[in-house]
Amino acid sequence: MKAQEKRSAPLVVTTHANADFDALSAMIAASLLYPGAVLVFPGSQEKNLRHFFIQSAMYMFNFQNAKDIDLGSVQTLVLVDTRQRSRVAHVAQALDNPGLTVHAWDHHPDTDDDVPASQGKVLFWGSTATILTHEMMARGLTPSADEATCIALGIYEDTGSFTFNSTTPQDFAAAAWLLGHGMDVTVISDLITRDLSAEQIALLGQMLESAQSHDIRGVPVVVSEISTDSYVNDFALLAHKLLDMENLRVLFALGRMDDRVHLVARSRSPEVDVGRICASFGGGGHASAASASIKDRTLAQVKDELFALLNAQVRPRHNVRGIMSRNPVTVEATATTAQAAEIMARYGLKAAPIVDGASGALVGILEHQIADKAVGHGLGETPCAEYVMRGHESVSPEAELYDVTEIILGQGQRLVPVLEDGRVVGVITRTDLINILIDEPARIPENLLPDRGRERNITTLMRERLPAGIFALLADAGRLGDTLGVAVYAVGGFVRDILLGQPNADLDLVVEGDGIAFARALAEALHGRVRPHRKFQTAVVVLPGERHIDVATARLEYYKYPAALPTVELSSIKMDLYRRDFTINALAVQLNAPALGRLVDFFGAQRDIKDRALRVLHSLSFVEDPTRILRAVRFAMRYDLRIGGQTERLIRNAVQLGLIQKLSGARLFNEMQLLLEEKNAVGCLRLLRQFKVLRAMHPLLTLAPAQEELAEEIAKILEWHRMLYQDQAPRRWLLYFMALANGAEEADARSLAGRFHMSTRMEDEFIALRATVNETIYAFKMWRHRQGPPSELYFLLEKVPVEGVLYFMARYKQEDVRKALSLYLTQMRTQTLDITGRDLRNLGLPAGPAYGHILDKVRAAMIDGRASCREDQLALARALVADPAFRGIEAAPPRAARPGPKA
Repeated sequence: MKAQEKRSAPLVVTTHANADFDALSAMIAASLLYPGAVLVFPGSQEKNLRHFFIQSAMYMFNFQNAKDIDLGSVQTLVLVDTRQRSRVAHVAQALDNPGLTVHAWDHHPDTDDDVPASQGKVLFWGSTATILTHEMMARGLTPSADEATCIALGIYEDTGSFTFNSTTPQDFAAAAWLLGHGMDVTVISDLITRDLSAEQIALLGQMLESAQSHDIRGVPVVVSEISTDSYVNDFALLAHKLLDMENLRVLFALGRMDDRVHLVARSRSPEVDVGRICASFGGGGHASAASASIKDRTLAQVKDELFALLNAQVRPRHNVRGIMSRNPVTVEATATTAQAAEIMARYGLKAAPIVDGASGALVGILEHQIADKAVGHGLGETPCAEYVMRGHESVSPEAELYDVTEIILGQGQRLVPVLEDGRVVGVITRTDLINILIDEPARIPENLLPDRGRERNITTLMRERLPAGIFALLADAGRLGDTLGVAVYAVGGFVRDILLGQPNADLDLVVEGDGIAFARALAEALHGRVRPHRKFQTAVVVLPGERHIDVATARLEYYKYPAALPTVELSSIKMDLYRRDFTINALAVQLNAPALGRLVDFFGAQRDIKDRALRVLHSLSFVEDPTRILRAVRFAMRYDLRIGGQTERLIRNAVQLGLIQKLSGARLFNEMQLLLEEKNAVGCLRLLRQFKVLRAMHPLLTLAPAQEELAEEIAKILEWHRMLYQDQAPRRWLLYFMALANGAEEADARSLAGRFHMSTRMEDEFIALRATVNETIYAFKMWRHRQGPPSELYFLLEKVPVEGVLYFMARYKQEDVRKALSLYLTQMRTQTLDITGRDLRNLGLPAGPAYGHILDKVRAAMIDGRASCREDQLALARALVADPAFRGIEAAPPRAARPGPKA
């Protein structure tokens, strides 16, 4: 369906992917609370739901597909049975709409992925349909009998027909009210009670045979497993049947199907929260019923991690109040960074909570290392609150050790503040946690172990997404590393783009050893040559065919002052990755044969990629290198990432400190050229304007409304030109620079070129192009007014670079103007004469300027349709050669040894 045919939908109700009956029921109930809403169902649902949905609900309640809706038109989004951003990917575009209002109706526990909502209700009742039914009761709404039946279906499904221990009195009350409005119990019974097929009975037999009971601190936990080559429909139903048949308290059913392991968990024991355990595998649910789908791990690995999680959760739990350090040292937010560093040094602290002096509320956490660096950069008098880690986690005194473990080990937070009534009453440090876990190492779930939890092997992904030649080259580099006794890694954007599924053939290798020596050996092995750079301990290997491989020694960079070039010291792969700009670029994959494909992620890049978030590695990142601000904008637009709140605050801080002005023009120009070559360059410019970076670079850079509109037109024209598949690719950055300088006087334009330290040649070209376009526009208007022949248009535009013609098209939206310019670019510009100067020489024309004049005349006739073939062109040339007027044009003696000029 074409974009213009999509349906406008200001008010949308939707639910999560892989929707169940409660999700469907909640949507139907919400349609009564939100008259006129468009019901948008996700693209997939459980098999039994699919049959019901297709046969009945689709026609009865007029559900729509997300692809048929103009998501940009959504003003109010109602989420039911979920609040998680990752579970509503089908409407992700709408979540970024300006001024969007979100209503959430849900009965699931809170998660970090929840979309903020201004209205709705979140109550931990048996089903979301129950919550919405009570809202209907409160508003005096009356459902039809069909509506009552459909809504009740969700209540029965999610409460196990009122047998799950998550069932509440409100669920019974809602069902009773729906029964009073015509709910058909027979229909519900037919849908909820499902007979097993012969295949399902056989699989249930396998589950019974493999089921084993384990005593976890006095709680019997049954684990069952099956392996099949294809997906098993209604695996959750089989698990529930097993739970009922054997009267089990806790069941974890594992099914290896295709390329993943499916986990279905049920618990009737308050000691085992299966929702939390499944969340650790990337799934979710309730304390009594949950599930997860796990890729890139074997069945044995999932079982090992499951038992680690069970041991961590079922053991007697430490209360935070009993292990926290009381009366912690805090620093007021108004203190300078130098004062904060001095306080932490005095007490030997690696980090400290920063608090509001008046209320005592926690502002953030400041690390001693960051404070020291800031002082070293001359920022000691800056308020310490500027460099705190605001995206921190805190706990209450009643929290459990598991929560603290997850924050410190899982998220890498050095210190966890303990809050009571909004004030800091204690802290737990990494050292505190280590001391506790020394005696009970089994308490650490495998997914939280610093090394193993973040390691993953992506060899299969590399084979799938990389050309065979590149994969073989990487394997060769790894084997060479084994021979030389050094660890070799592919790093940075190359690894990032493998995970994102983006093409990237720019190979960057890092060696934990002598990078230049490795590069020489690699060049020799691959019959290439090497260009070393000893100052930075790097080298470029140039292979046959001119493929380049950058090789670096694992290194640590530090900056002597803000906006300086880095100073390099030798280091390890972890420190080498730490010097990079953003977490998504701080990835490495090992190439050595024993560990080929091992993904190294010290800083949570995989989590940020999953969350579509762009995050700097540390608080002084933009202070040390302000060009990273432009890179942040570029990556955010290219990969559709949101710039995290902490990262955005640090960008604004760096701009406010005037660090952009300290950058050299050459560095700024290089980053701006890269940014303006992006497909969404206009989005990049808008974001730079929002962060006030444009004005910081030069007062002329305002992206005023007229310039913004012109930039948008340039983007459209460039996309149109790209579809022509012409050999000459325009310099996109030059067109956008023209737009940014549109309306400026020549002196201001030269000032802009000077700020970006353009070369003399480039500056002259930039200024000349502006003048040429203006002159051409004037001449074009005259041609248009006179209705001159097409050939005049050709000679008018021939002298203008392709960037000038495209800029001309963007400036003028009139259809006849664009049609004429399009005709020049697509036809006139590429037409060639069928005769050459050799033909004129054969006609006896003496060498000289007359050649050019005659060929121009013939070209004009060809373009105007008067000499379309060689015979006509030759006849016209013969007549012109015979014309004394042409023979007399500054004629020169013929030179027989040299052919005439070519066309």
